Amino acid sequence: MTRLQYAILVATMILSGFLGGAMSERLFSGGIAGAESRTNKASAEEFLLLDKNGTARAGLGLDANGEVGLVLTSKDGGRRLYLSPDDRVALKLLDRNGTVIWSAP
Repeated sequence: MTRLQYAILVATMILSGFLGGAMSERLFSGGIAGAESRTNKASAEEFLLLDKNGTARAGLGLDANGEVGLVLTSKDGGRRLYLSPDDRVALKLLDRNGTVIWSAP
């Protein structure tokens, strides 16, 4: 391949890239994606994950002070793990009696 052929090939590729970009911008711009057009929202102070018996096994919500928290519970409904960004202790693991057995940091 000569230098002239190489230069023509490179120029053709660059021009094709610009034209392809311009065409795709004209074809695909301005439209809202399907996920962006949805306005369905769920708002609540608490979201619960229930097992088949209706027992809450996990919860995400606000406590009485308005602090957000994530709670995982055992089958009998006792709190086993509690996570809150506002609490002084960030993570707590509890035993069956509700006693903190591990916390971090």
